[in-house]
Amino acid sequence: MKLNFKKIGAVVATAAFALSLTACSGSKTVVSYKGGKITQDQFYNKLKQSSAGKTTLASMVINNVLEAQYGNKVSNAQVNKLYNKYKTQYGSSFSNILSYNGLTLATFKDNLKTNLLSEAALKDTKKISSAQQAAFWKTYIPKVTVQHILVSSSAKANTIIKQLKKGASFARLAKKYSIDTTTKNNAGKLSSFDSTDTTLNAAFKTAAFKLKPGKYTTSPVKSTSGYHVIKMISRESKGALKNNKALINKQLYAKMAQNSATMKSVIASVLKRANVSIKDSDLKDALTSYLTTTSSQTSTQTTN
Repeated sequence: MKLNFKKIGAVVATAAFALSLTACSGSKTVVSYKGGKITQDQFYNKLKQSSAGKTTLASMVINNVLEAQYGNKVSNAQVNKLYNKYKTQYGSSFSNILSYNGLTLATFKDNLKTNLLSEAALKDTKKISSAQQAAFWKTYIPKVTVQHILVSSSAKANTIIKQLKKGASFARLAKKYSIDTTTKNNAGKLSSFDSTDTTLNAAFKTAAFKLKPGKYTTSPVKSTSGYHVIKMISRESKGALKNNKALINKQLYAKMAQNSATMKSVIASVLKRANVSIKDSDLKDALTSYLTTTSSQTSTQTTN
């Protein structure tokens, strides 16, 4: 039930904490009880010595410097568009899923904006080389559209294959035999996917990519879900690298964004440009894990 949105800024702890690390000279009361009280000064002094306090400060600083350096590249319209995408995807269960993940509508939008700001920083900091583009394009397989019939045993799959060889309708067999309830009544058709897809089983993708339009697998394809019979409907032509650089860069940046070492180095660059100086000695090491990222680690992680 966890939200499955891409966390480009996954190394940035969420800034949606209700706590504030700003000390108040007036020492305003935060909590009172019989026999005493807790003031903001007391709360601040206790909090700043904890890992939670340092994490919160790091989040606040990182989000503020990202906003300062890349805020002009991320509009409210972009945030709302992404927000509406997830809202539509999860439908009536959206609010419950946010609650399950400890988020409100506002903090979820904050997280989305942080992701977009981090994405802008990534693209600004890490430039993609022609060698990286060529390596990606060499193994890339463009989108295909397939049908499949999922059954629980190889014997059942072989029975279906025999019927297909005799000219039986794939759509009819899918409706009759498939245990995939989301596709069986639509001729077993799946949404289009390419070689960068991470949702489908690797064996399933490998078998599908080998097929020509109109052809089907002549032996059962085993996955964690069961056994598949797959038929190719259509496949996009690959074209030339020079005409697909936007697609290539998008995929390469998406891969970089999932690499924690790469993203830490991006945040380190952002922080160094901001010349951040923490004045409170108890909090001076709050950003250490970001600022000690080495360039050699980053180079290795980025090109892998």
